[in-house]
Amino acid sequence: MKHIAIAGNIGAGKTTLSEKLGHHFGWDVHYESANDNPYLSDFYEDMQRWSFNLQVFFLNNRYQQVLKILSGDRTVVQDRTIYEDAYIFAPNLHDMGLMSTRDFQNYFDLFKTMSSQIQPPDLLIYLKASIPTLVEHIQERGRDYEGNMSLDYLKRLNERYENWISSYKEGRLLVINADHIDFMRNPEDMGNIVNQVNGELHGLF
Repeated sequence: MKHIAIAGNIGAGKTTLSEKLGHHFGWDVHYESANDNPYLSDFYEDMQRWSFNLQVFFLNNRYQQVLKILSGDRTVVQDRTIYEDAYIFAPNLHDMGLMSTRDFQNYFDLFKTMSSQIQPPDLLIYLKASIPTLVEHIQERGRDYEGNMSLDYLKRLNERYENWISSYKEGRLLVINADHIDFMRNPEDMGNIVNQVNGELHGLF
């Protein structure tokens, strides 16, 4: 058992939960490359121009992360998965007219090649959150480049997440509703999540 992955929309709390689980279980944490992504701020200023570049960067970065996880000897919790790039963010941009069909098909062919070389996480944890919860978290962390994000964009992503998770069959899945807990500030809520994760992990051995 090497690979625990946390999935969820922008602002769901993936990074915080990754850090807390990593600390509790002694796992390494692989973060999403948001702060060092050279396209992210440009993308939020002009999504149509930079969508393909942004998605290829994320795809390549997460592919490299999974290769390191599979070749290493440590258990790793990963902040967001390669599948979210391909099944949620890229097709959403395509449907919104922010990525051309030519670019999307090229992107998805690249994803299929990469995903054929790796395996899904041993456990996928999905942080399910409503739009008000996402907006609250996004405002709390105050990233400048997220200030232009529309509610419609978040809603579209949430709908895709629900569709993806409802048909997820690649491996073990744990769904946590982030609307009703505060694992960042409430140790009891975090303890409940740890107990749930423990329950899933014992079924992996």
